[in-house]
Amino acid sequence: MNDIIIEVSGNKINGELNNSPTAKKIYAALPLKSSTCRWGDEIYFEIPIESKIENGVEFLDIGSLAYWPPGNAFCIFFGLTPASTDDRPRAAGPVNLIGNIKSKNYLIILKSLSSGQNINISKK
Repeated sequence: MNDIIIEVSGNKINGELNNSPTAKKIYAALPLKSSTCRWGDEIYFEIPIESKIENGVEFLDIGSLAYWPPGNAFCIFFGLTPASTDDRPRAAGPVNLIGNIKSKNYLIILKSLSSGQNINISKK
């Protein structure tokens, strides 16, 4: 696992990326900066990484980090999305699971975010 720090709105959230090919590409490209988009309780943002679907999933756990190939997007799932059909976050389409959040306080931070906020991801 590769530890990362997600910085947004003056807050730091600890996460870890797994050893999938997509996660390795992202980790090698860090640090990354972007602007957030919000879709229900998902924050996503475009990153300069291209990867294909590896073992695509649509249903995720709260705290999952994923990559959405059609939008070259890094996704942070922290609750229900407009596509959810039960009590789990659901992506708009298949995503690559790339890691998870390790911080305890992240829900309060992420639920307060809106689209258009600056976000940075760096190696810990």
